[in-house]
Amino acid sequence: MADRRRRGRPSAVIGRRSTPYLYLLPAFVVYAGFLLYPLLRSFQFSLYDWPGFGPSTFVGLGNYVDLMGDERFRDAIWHSLVLIFFYAILPLVVGLVLAAVLRRGRVKGLKFFRVVIFMPQVIALVVVAVAWHQIYSPRGLLNDVLDFVGLGHLARGWLGDPDLALPAVGMIGFWLSTGLVMLLLLAGMGRIPNDLFEAARLDGAGPVSEFFAITLPSVKAEITTALVLTIIAALKTFDLVYVTTSGGPGTATTVPSYEVYNRAFNLKEVGSASAVAIVLTALVFLINVVISRIGEEKVVAR
Repeated sequence: MADRRRRGRPSAVIGRRSTPYLYLLPAFVVYAGFLLYPLLRSFQFSLYDWPGFGPSTFVGLGNYVDLMGDERFRDAIWHSLVLIFFYAILPLVVGLVLAAVLRRGRVKGLKFFRVVIFMPQVIALVVVAVAWHQIYSPRGLLNDVLDFVGLGHLARGWLGDPDLALPAVGMIGFWLSTGLVMLLLLAGMGRIPNDLFEAARLDGAGPVSEFFAITLPSVKAEITTALVLTIIAALKTFDLVYVTTSGGPGTATTVPSYEVYNRAFNLKEVGSASAVAIVLTALVFLINVVISRIGEEKVVAR
């Protein structure tokens, strides 16, 4: 009997160890069905010259080779990198300053203020794009304000100017991202013990010294999270570009996500569109892996 019990123990242990994987299986099936399978199919399509219907021709990596010499695609990649500045870098700088001021100043009604600055995150992007399209129009609110303050000579059709269309779209992204970034940083700053600030002030540290010595090192994890979220948003921007400029004027605001749509549905180049989608996916993955690794190393070092 004792031998039988000892023999039965390993199987019981193995069963207990394998149970968590069984719990994860349904989630993995959903993940594979809605993400991995479409991704693999997109990669398969990228190996063919196919208009979306009828026969297809296998071209191997030909679509990827063509992208390397495609000036429109290179412009789209460059535009998405420019949008990273407006979606991620600029909101991070402004969000850090505003969050530090609010944290130090103990502003009354902070909860209401948080709700207000988070509002852009709960508004549909199409609605945001339509509203800002009206603001930027030649007879829109922005030009009316410029006329009112005596700067009417600066008024123009902002989204129709090849030099200003991309920054104009980027400023919409800045408006969208700043509230989210500031809330993340405020949450991180709220966990900093007040004793650290009191000790710094007793040592004669000013607001700037407090910020760089205490606040900034304490929110590095939140900074990493904010950068990952906003960079992903910048690289996959489609709604704003489609509604406001449709990639124009010319190719001044075309981005990879819009290129996927344009090549697949307008140019009937599904293989090329799939190649753009795969390259964009790889770019998003690589950039965010690098940021996450750098953030993890700094947090561990701290």
